[in-house]
Amino acid sequence: MADSRDEQFDGMLMAMAQQHEGGVQQMINTFFSFLRRKTDFYHGAQKGQAEKLVIEAFKTHNKLAADEKRKRDEESQAAKKAKEEREAKRKAEEEAKKRKVPDEEPKIREITDEEATRLQAQMEKENVEGVGESNGTAMESGATAADGDKSTKKDDEEEEDEADKDKIKPNDGNGGDYPNYRFTQTLGELEIHIPFNVSFPLKGKDMTVVIDRKHLKVGIKGQDPIIDGETFSEMKVEESNWVIEDKKRVVLFVEKINKMEWWSRVVLTDPEINTKKVNPENSKLSDLDGETRGMVEKMMFDQRQKQMGLPTSDEQKKQEMLQKFMKQHPEMDFSNAKIN
Repeated sequence: MADSRDEQFDGMLMAMAQQHEGGVQQMINTFFSFLRRKTDFYHGAQKGQAEKLVIEAFKTHNKLAADEKRKRDEESQAAKKAKEEREAKRKAEEEAKKRKVPDEEPKIREITDEEATRLQAQMEKENVEGVGESNGTAMESGATAADGDKSTKKDDEEEEDEADKDKIKPNDGNGGDYPNYRFTQTLGELEIHIPFNVSFPLKGKDMTVVIDRKHLKVGIKGQDPIIDGETFSEMKVEESNWVIEDKKRVVLFVEKINKMEWWSRVVLTDPEINTKKVNPENSKLSDLDGETRGMVEKMMFDQRQKQMGLPTSDEQKKQEMLQKFMKQHPEMDFSNAKIN
């Protein structure tokens, strides 16, 4: 069985692996060389015992790797099947709507507040498309609401500006530019570029790079590190890596655990960037799965709408459903209706 404590060595082993330019084969050779030179692994047990231990460990982890791959494949197939079923259900509902025969039109009457509430609940059950862009009516309604709350909105903006006035404007990659390094980011990962002013070509053995779940350290061995501190948020150690580019620059690719937030800095000792000025269009939303991408795009759209004093996507949906219902039933008087 795999020991959950194995993960505590991932950072150390990852750093070792990145310094072996010959890949896994070279790293394995280094490991057995260590056992030969520093332990009695080969001659401290009964004959053949060392080889037996190696083979048993290999078989154990080979089986675990196969089981994990099978589980990922099954989960992928299940997700694909569920998506196909949702799509089939959506198409069936659309076809049913097209075939639906409208009921006999009611007599002309006014609707009360209580009826309006029931009407809203009924409309919200309908699967109405077109949440994305607002129509003219919704925009006008949102603008009117914004005028009504103009003083409150202005006070909020002043408070936000006061809190953010000392923060750095994000660079073109939605990250920050610092004296010794720069970083860019998407919702899923960070890319950190660290140039080194050295007179020799950098190699993996010259570097100290430690990526832990909540701590990052990068520098040349024997020198003060460029980065060394607690990170803004947690990182996926097993999915993060680094390379040396042009023999003078280290580039780290760090996977975020929380893929629904922008980092205001890499380590907590650095100045913060103003994440409210991040440009979402510069991020790789295409890297996210469909469901997550939809949630993120909706969140960013609603945030922009609130900042401009305009209706959110949910508010637009209610307004559009009401407009649609009013067009379908022009004989009804909606003057007393209150759709919030």
